[in-house]
Amino acid sequence: MSSHSLPISSLLALFFLAVLTKVPTILSVDDLQVEFQVAAESNHSFIVLRLKRKSLSNHPLQGDKATMEAFIKKFGSFAPKQYSYREIKKMTNKFHDNLGQGGYGKVYRGKMSDGRFVAVKILNESKGNGEDFMNEVASISRTSHINIVTLLGFCFERSKRALIYEFMPHGSLDKFIYSQGSNNQSRQLEWKTLYDIALGIAKGLEYLHQGCNTRILHFDIKPHNILLDKNFCPKISDFGLSKLCERKESIISMACARGTVGYIAPEVFCRNFGGVSYKSDVYSYGMMVLEMVGGRKNIDVGVSQTSEVYFPSWIYEHIDQSMNLNLKAIIAEEEEEITRKLIIVSLWCIQCDPCDRPSMTKVLEMLQGSLQSLVIPPKPFVSSPLRSPKIKE
Repeated sequence: MSSHSLPISSLLALFFLAVLTKVPTILSVDDLQVEFQVAAESNHSFIVLRLKRKSLSNHPLQGDKATMEAFIKKFGSFAPKQYSYREIKKMTNKFHDNLGQGGYGKVYRGKMSDGRFVAVKILNESKGNGEDFMNEVASISRTSHINIVTLLGFCFERSKRALIYEFMPHGSLDKFIYSQGSNNQSRQLEWKTLYDIALGIAKGLEYLHQGCNTRILHFDIKPHNILLDKNFCPKISDFGLSKLCERKESIISMACARGTVGYIAPEVFCRNFGGVSYKSDVYSYGMMVLEMVGGRKNIDVGVSQTSEVYFPSWIYEHIDQSMNLNLKAIIAEEEEEITRKLIIVSLWCIQCDPCDRPSMTKVLEMLQGSLQSLVIPPKPFVSSPLRSPKIKE
């Protein structure tokens, strides 16, 4: 734990999930897996906390090269090109240009033989990642959309695993939406650009849910997993936690919670809220767009006012007070309309009951429609006694 610090808000969230559900709760915090579990002994209950680096060593395909290659061959023409580790080293100039690091490994800038720049994701050797590798290759190999990152190739050579993606010059969305510096300087992107990014991500998610022969549920939509090309066109990336399911399946089964604290839908960790489905991605999308609007994390214990700690709650209370939102100097009527539209759509997306959330098709309709046609939803939190008016999908 010397190089990691877990936010108090994240730990509290995990604690309450474990208490509410009474089942093990495992979520992502950077490159760690955090597990809370309620245990009982005699007449006493206590909480078991386990911290460990992400590992999928129990996956049946891990380390089995023959089985993995058979899996990849199954995709036939859909399978991307396979590269040797030696080619990967040459492509990245011996891993000279480090673009960043995530929970499953590091990303390096590379250059193909035809001169194209690429992003090469090297999965950590010490972690199994068999399931993540399969998920990413299987999921992205099935896609072709302007708002989904393109997988150009992969490497599977003994313990060496790598994924080769198209290069995104602007990196990830999180670098552009959070206020930086002690003076709380404003975001670098204009409201119109933020709107276009939110719209593009919605189109990408709708494609994953409705446009593929096999429905793909991402389960880890967050700013860090949205990449931006040179024109700030958003691309959904990192399918390590994704799940494939038949389109006719409305509800899917899951052994344990998956996702990142702050974006994970309530039903993913507690079935009392409903079944896990594509609506779980809708929730994550809504939480992410609220962060885009606020220029801050949705849970921020460092704010001066206690009422502002949980941003979705604060923004809901102030949605009718456009002059008091204090999000950015909104000087044009068009910009204010964009802001209010993004907020209202996001609040619909984060309704606790999955049935009350719109589909991504409906989200697109709401984003591209008039502000006057949007209805402000009930307060989308567990403590709210109100039931949402049903929204047509």
